[in-house]
Amino acid sequence: MQPRSDTANATPVPAATGRPGAMRERHSRDMPRERLLETGPGTLSDTELIALFLGCGLPGQNVFELAHSLLARFGSLRAMLDATPADFKGLRGIGPAKTAVLLAVVEMARRALAEQARERPLVDSSAAVEAYVRLLIGSRPYEVFLCLFLDARHRLIDSEESSRGTITRMAVYPREIVRRALATNAAALIVAHNHPSGAATPSASDRQLTRVLKDTLALIDVRLVDHLVVGRSAVFSFANEGWL
Repeated sequence: MQPRSDTANATPVPAATGRPGAMRERHSRDMPRERLLETGPGTLSDTELIALFLGCGLPGQNVFELAHSLLARFGSLRAMLDATPADFKGLRGIGPAKTAVLLAVVEMARRALAEQARERPLVDSSAAVEAYVRLLIGSRPYEVFLCLFLDARHRLIDSEESSRGTITRMAVYPREIVRRALATNAAALIVAHNHPSGAATPSASDRQLTRVLKDTLALIDVRLVDHLVVGRSAVFSFANEGWL
Protein backbone atom coordinates (compact mmCIF):
# COMPACT_ATOMS: atom_id res chain seq x y z
CA MET A 1 0.00 0.00 0.00
CA GLN A 2 1.29 3.44 -0.90
CA PRO A 3 1.73 5.87 2.03
CA ARG A 4 -0.82 8.65 2.18
CA SER A 5 0.18 12.24 1.66
CA ASP A 6 0.92 14.47 4.65
CA THR A 7 -2.35 16.37 4.39
CA ALA A 8 -4.94 14.17 2.74
CA ASN A 9 -8.04 13.62 4.87
CA ALA A 10 -6.16 15.19 7.74
CA THR A 11 -7.18 15.97 11.29
CA PRO A 12 -5.63 19.35 12.19
CA VAL A 13 -4.02 20.26 15.49
CA PRO A 14 -6.75 22.06 17.45
CA ALA A 15 -6.40 25.83 17.26
CA ALA A 16 -7.56 28.46 19.68
CA THR A 17 -11.27 29.19 19.73
CA GLY A 18 -13.62 30.98 22.12
CA ARG A 19 -12.87 33.75 24.54
CA PRO A 20 -9.15 34.67 24.96
CA GLY A 21 -9.42 34.65 28.74
CA ALA A 22 -10.95 31.21 28.76
CA MET A 23 -8.28 29.91 26.41
CA ARG A 24 -5.48 31.13 28.67
CA GLU A 25 -7.02 29.14 31.49
CA ARG A 26 -7.14 25.93 29.45
CA HIS A 27 -3.64 24.48 29.40
CA SER A 28 -4.87 21.13 28.20
CA ARG A 29 -3.23 18.35 26.22
CA ASP A 30 -5.00 19.33 23.00
CA MET A 31 -3.61 22.90 22.99
CA PRO A 32 0.20 22.58 22.67
CA ARG A 33 0.46 25.54 20.28
CA GLU A 34 -1.15 27.98 22.71
CA ARG A 35 0.81 26.60 25.68
CA LEU A 36 4.09 26.89 23.77
CA LEU A 37 3.43 30.57 23.00
CA GLU A 38 2.28 31.36 26.53
CA THR A 39 4.75 29.40 28.66
CA GLY A 40 7.58 28.40 26.29
CA PRO A 41 8.52 25.24 24.36
CA GLY A 42 10.08 23.61 27.42
CA THR A 43 6.62 22.94 28.85
CA LEU A 44 5.66 20.62 25.99
CA SER A 45 6.23 16.88 25.98
CA ASP A 46 8.11 15.12 23.17
CA THR A 47 4.80 13.87 21.81
CA GLU A 48 3.31 17.37 21.76
CA LEU A 49 6.36 18.79 19.99
CA ILE A 50 6.11 16.11 17.30
CA ALA A 51 2.35 16.76 17.00
CA LEU A 52 3.06 20.45 16.36
CA PHE A 53 5.56 19.49 13.69
CA LEU A 54 3.10 17.09 12.01
CA GLY A 55 0.25 19.59 12.16
CA CYS A 56 -2.43 17.03 11.39
CA GLY A 57 -3.33 13.40 11.86
CA LEU A 58 -4.72 10.69 9.61
CA PRO A 59 -8.14 9.07 9.22
CA GLY A 60 -8.81 7.08 12.37
CA GLN A 61 -5.67 8.45 14.10
CA ASN A 62 -5.49 11.94 15.55
CA VAL A 63 -2.26 13.92 15.48
CA PHE A 64 -1.32 13.05 19.08
CA GLU A 65 -1.74 9.32 18.46
CA LEU A 66 0.30 9.64 15.29
CA ALA A 67 3.04 11.54 17.13
CA HIS A 68 3.09 8.91 19.89
CA SER A 69 3.40 6.10 17.33
CA LEU A 70 6.33 7.82 15.63
CA LEU A 71 8.08 8.35 18.96
CA ALA A 72 7.55 4.68 19.81
CA ARG A 73 8.80 3.66 16.36
CA PHE A 74 12.16 5.41 16.82
CA GLY A 75 12.47 4.89 20.56
CA SER A 76 13.38 8.49 21.43
CA LEU A 77 13.15 12.01 20.09
CA ARG A 78 16.91 12.10 19.59
CA ALA A 79 16.82 8.92 17.50
CA MET A 80 14.04 10.37 15.38
CA LEU A 81 16.04 13.54 14.75
CA ASP A 82 19.08 11.45 13.79
CA ALA A 83 17.10 9.36 11.30
CA THR A 84 17.85 9.32 7.58
CA PRO A 85 15.31 9.83 4.77
CA ALA A 86 15.26 6.06 4.27
CA ASP A 87 14.15 5.59 7.89
CA PHE A 88 11.01 7.67 7.23
CA LYS A 89 10.14 6.06 3.92
CA GLY A 90 6.75 4.38 4.04
CA LEU A 91 5.82 5.69 7.50
CA ARG A 92 2.23 6.90 7.71
CA GLY A 93 2.05 10.64 8.29
CA ILE A 94 5.61 11.36 7.19
CA GLY A 95 5.76 12.03 3.47
CA PRO A 96 8.59 13.62 1.47
CA ALA A 97 7.60 17.15 2.48
CA LYS A 98 7.61 16.42 6.22
CA THR A 99 10.85 14.43 5.90
CA ALA A 100 12.54 17.34 4.14
CA VAL A 101 11.39 19.83 6.79
CA LEU A 102 12.54 17.61 9.67
CA LEU A 103 15.97 17.07 8.11
CA ALA A 104 16.27 20.82 7.52
CA VAL A 105 15.41 21.56 11.17
CA VAL A 106 18.09 19.14 12.40
CA GLU A 107 20.69 20.59 10.05
CA MET A 108 19.86 24.11 11.23
CA ALA A 109 20.41 22.98 14.83
CA ARG A 110 23.78 21.46 13.91
CA ARG A 111 24.90 24.60 12.10
CA ALA A 112 23.75 26.84 14.94
CA LEU A 113 25.77 24.82 17.45
CA ALA A 114 28.78 24.85 15.11
CA GLU A 115 28.51 28.66 14.81
CA GLN A 116 28.42 28.95 18.58
CA ALA A 117 31.51 26.73 18.81
CA ARG A 118 33.38 28.89 16.30
CA GLU A 119 32.49 32.16 18.04
CA ARG A 120 33.48 31.24 21.59
CA PRO A 121 36.11 28.94 23.15
CA LEU A 122 34.71 25.45 23.55
CA VAL A 123 36.48 24.94 26.87
CA ASP A 124 34.40 27.82 28.27
CA SER A 125 31.16 25.91 27.65
CA SER A 126 31.34 22.17 28.30
CA ALA A 127 27.54 22.00 27.96
CA ALA A 128 27.78 23.37 24.40
CA VAL A 129 30.41 20.77 23.51
CA GLU A 130 28.30 17.95 24.89
CA ALA A 131 25.20 19.20 23.08
CA TYR A 132 27.12 19.46 19.82
CA VAL A 133 28.66 15.97 19.93
CA ARG A 134 25.43 14.36 21.12
CA LEU A 135 23.58 15.92 18.20
CA LEU A 136 26.24 14.71 15.77
CA ILE A 137 26.80 11.13 16.98
CA GLY A 138 24.62 10.44 20.02
CA SER A 139 22.02 8.29 18.27
CA ARG A 140 24.16 6.48 15.72
CA PRO A 141 23.56 2.70 15.68
CA TYR A 142 27.28 2.14 15.15
CA GLU A 143 30.40 3.58 16.76
CA VAL A 144 31.74 6.87 15.40
CA PHE A 145 34.97 8.61 16.39
CA LEU A 146 34.65 12.39 16.08
CA CYS A 147 37.45 14.97 16.09
CA LEU A 148 36.90 18.66 16.87
CA PHE A 149 39.91 20.65 15.68
CA LEU A 150 40.44 23.88 17.65
CA ASP A 151 42.52 27.01 17.17
CA ALA A 152 44.82 28.58 19.78
CA ARG A 153 41.80 30.16 21.50
CA HIS A 154 39.99 26.82 21.50
CA ARG A 155 37.41 27.90 18.95
CA LEU A 156 36.19 25.30 16.48
CA ILE A 157 38.06 25.10 13.18
CA ASP A 158 36.36 21.97 11.87
CA SER A 159 34.72 18.73 12.96
CA GLU A 160 35.35 15.42 11.23
CA GLU A 161 34.40 11.79 11.66
CA SER A 162 37.77 10.06 11.60
CA SER A 163 36.43 6.51 11.98
CA ARG A 164 33.25 4.47 11.80
CA GLY A 165 32.79 1.00 13.18
CA THR A 166 30.16 -1.53 14.12
CA ILE A 167 27.92 -1.74 17.17
CA THR A 168 30.83 -2.97 19.33
CA ARG A 169 34.12 -2.29 17.50
CA MET A 170 35.91 0.58 15.82
CA ALA A 171 39.48 1.13 14.64
CA VAL A 172 41.02 4.54 15.37
CA TYR A 173 44.33 5.58 13.79
CA PRO A 174 46.24 8.22 15.79
CA ARG A 175 48.59 8.83 12.84
CA GLU A 176 45.66 9.96 10.67
CA ILE A 177 44.34 12.22 13.43
CA VAL A 178 47.80 13.82 13.76
CA ARG A 179 47.91 14.33 9.99
CA ARG A 180 44.52 16.10 10.01
CA ALA A 181 45.53 18.22 13.00
CA LEU A 182 48.55 19.45 11.03
CA ALA A 183 46.47 20.01 7.89
CA THR A 184 43.91 22.14 9.77
CA ASN A 185 46.64 23.99 11.70
CA ALA A 186 44.94 22.99 14.94
CA ALA A 187 46.41 23.99 18.29
CA ALA A 188 44.14 21.71 20.31
CA LEU A 189 41.73 18.84 19.87
CA ILE A 190 38.60 17.43 21.47
CA VAL A 191 37.71 13.89 20.49
CA ALA A 192 34.49 12.01 21.12
CA HIS A 193 32.96 8.66 20.36
CA ASN A 194 29.59 7.08 21.05
CA HIS A 195 28.62 3.82 22.69
CA PRO A 196 25.61 2.39 20.81
CA SER A 197 24.95 0.18 23.85
CA GLY A 198 23.90 3.34 25.68
CA ALA A 199 26.47 3.24 28.49
CA ALA A 200 28.82 6.21 28.81
CA THR A 201 31.42 4.38 30.90
CA PRO A 202 34.82 4.31 29.13
CA SER A 203 36.39 0.95 28.44
CA ALA A 204 40.01 -0.04 29.04
CA SER A 205 40.70 0.47 25.33
CA ASP A 206 39.13 3.96 25.53
CA ARG A 207 41.56 4.86 28.34
CA GLN A 208 44.52 3.45 26.43
CA LEU A 209 43.56 5.31 23.26
CA THR A 210 43.29 8.56 25.22
CA ARG A 211 46.82 8.16 26.57
CA VAL A 212 48.20 7.33 23.12
CA LEU A 213 46.45 10.30 21.50
CA LYS A 214 47.58 12.69 24.22
CA ASP A 215 51.23 11.63 23.92
CA THR A 216 51.18 11.50 20.11
CA LEU A 217 49.59 14.94 19.72
CA ALA A 218 52.04 16.41 22.23
CA LEU A 219 54.85 15.55 19.81
CA ILE A 220 53.45 18.13 17.37
CA ASP A 221 52.56 20.60 20.13
CA VAL A 222 48.80 19.98 19.92
CA ARG A 223 46.91 19.63 23.19
CA LEU A 224 44.25 16.99 23.70
CA VAL A 225 41.66 19.00 25.62
CA ASP A 226 39.12 16.24 26.24
CA HIS A 227 37.84 12.83 25.20
CA LEU A 228 34.06 12.46 25.49
CA VAL A 229 32.23 9.14 25.61
CA VAL A 230 28.64 9.67 24.51
CA GLY A 231 26.00 7.34 25.90
CA ARG A 232 22.23 7.29 25.52
CA SER A 233 21.51 9.72 28.37
CA ALA A 234 24.93 10.79 29.65
CA VAL A 235 28.34 11.95 28.48
CA PHE A 236 31.60 10.96 30.20
CA SER A 237 34.41 13.55 30.11
CA PHE A 238 38.00 12.40 30.62
CA ALA A 239 38.99 16.00 31.45
CA ASN A 240 36.25 16.48 34.06
CA GLU A 241 37.26 13.23 35.74
CA GLY A 242 40.91 14.33 35.88
CA TRP A 243 42.10 11.68 33.43
CA LEU A 244 43.73 14.25 31.12
